[in-house]
Amino acid sequence: MPRPLLIALLCLLASTAHSDCECLWQGSFSEVQASTSLVLSGTVVEGKGNSIDLSVDRLLRGSVNIEPIRIWLHTADYCRPEPELFPIGSQWVMALQQITENVPGGFNPGTPNISYGRIGDYSLSSCGGYWLSQSGDVVTGNLIQAPRWVREPKMTPVLLDVVAGYVAGSVDAAALLQATREDPAVRELMLDTRAFLRGDEQ
Repeated sequence: MPRPLLIALLCLLASTAHSDCECLWQGSFSEVQASTSLVLSGTVVEGKGNSIDLSVDRLLRGSVNIEPIRIWLHTADYCRPEPELFPIGSQWVMALQQITENVPGGFNPGTPNISYGRIGDYSLSSCGGYWLSQSGDVVTGNLIQAPRWVREPKMTPVLLDVVAGYVAGSVDAAALLQATREDPAVRELMLDTRAFLRGDEQ
């Protein structure tokens, strides 16, 4: 296929997947997290309208004044993920932007659960790898050098401790990338060793 035609096709697919919002891909989690207000690991405890409430399990960067925190997601043409992606009880690592100003037309008193969001709450962008799926102590998702718009690329699950180290600056990008490519057998051995050290096994 000629390159110009291929590029046009990819653009069309991207615009179809995000038909009601227009944004450029900002990068994987490793690239976008540094420009956000808050990075954390948490569990969804409630959902209402286009918002979810997240109980904070671990702060990776930043601080919160109240828990759970409210995160506003997709409605209208806001470039945010759909609320249905985050069911109650699911765990996530998120890089969030705090809402610091009112947006004209962003709040309708008749539909208080459907809005841009309130000052002090947070929003989650869909224009990059701003969230990672968490299962126990490991995460997957568009973490580093993953294809654009691919939310669950093929990768080895990465320990949350490694991601936390990257956010804190004690783990570099090369080590983070290597963690996504570890041999699954080595990964399983590492998890077994961690379980043994915690006393989970006799």
